[in-house]
Amino acid sequence: MKAPKFQFLPIILIFISCFSLSSQTGLNDFLKPSDTLNKSRRNAVVITEASLASLTLIGLDQLWYNDFQRSKFRTINDNNEWLLMDKMGHVMASYYVGRVGANVLDWSGVREKDQLIYGATIGLGFLTAVEVFDGFSEEWGFSWGDMLANASGTGLYIGQELLWQEQRITMKYSFHQTKYAEIRPEKLGENFLEQTLKDYNGQTYWLSANLNSFMNEQSKIPKWLNIAFGYGADGMLTGANEEADMLLFPNQDRIKQFYLSLDVDLSRIETGSRLLRTLFDVFNFIKIPAPTIELNSKGKVFFHAVYF
Repeated sequence: MKAPKFQFLPIILIFISCFSLSSQTGLNDFLKPSDTLNKSRRNAVVITEASLASLTLIGLDQLWYNDFQRSKFRTINDNNEWLLMDKMGHVMASYYVGRVGANVLDWSGVREKDQLIYGATIGLGFLTAVEVFDGFSEEWGFSWGDMLANASGTGLYIGQELLWQEQRITMKYSFHQTKYAEIRPEKLGENFLEQTLKDYNGQTYWLSANLNSFMNEQSKIPKWLNIAFGYGADGMLTGANEEADMLLFPNQDRIKQFYLSLDVDLSRIETGSRLLRTLFDVFNFIKIPAPTIELNSKGKVFFHAVYF
């Protein structure tokens, strides 16, 4: 029985957030990005990233993949599973790991071109290595759909930096508990934390666009106000290709959901505290609960006074 392929996305986001914060704690002088290349900072960033990536891959190989039978390298087409929610997880993980990679190089005073070449591509490189591991696992397989999603996340970050020199459109994540975890807790999670990692029914992925950044300088729109476009799915107890499980749950009513909502870009809230600025940047991947309009694939429209 195939498990959700990218159920550990929130762990990655929390991990890179903590890394971003821990690498920038202390006094304002320490938090301030260097105007010129600071070799000691750069070396510390490179060594830390290389060590963390190596330890993570070794840990996955020994603690995760060892539980499943190895195989010859093979590819699979899993694009029909989980209504693409797992692919959205790949896009977001690649985007944020790359964003953190570029930001810590900026903090080190590395020039912008090298930030994009060596920092923003870290997410794509790391997730490609994970995908290769999948290719040698009987449980999964190398997925070109996953690779396209990984490249899309990296491209979203790099493309905006090249076009606007800033991130006007940010990927965000939200979660709410669903009834499906109670039906199948071993698959979708036995408690709230596990469900945030496993239950795709409760996850929503957003493209949050900053309105003020697309206006002229005289605009009265608050600098922090965003409009967000979300995607989610409902009715999934299994992946679509799990034939044995489909026999157990023949009446799955699987639907796609599209959302329109307001949001807040925490990174654009003005503050003189670099520590607070760092905290805003760290938690900016979370979509702020707000009034939301939902349109699903059955053509039904709903209004949520507050949507998580």
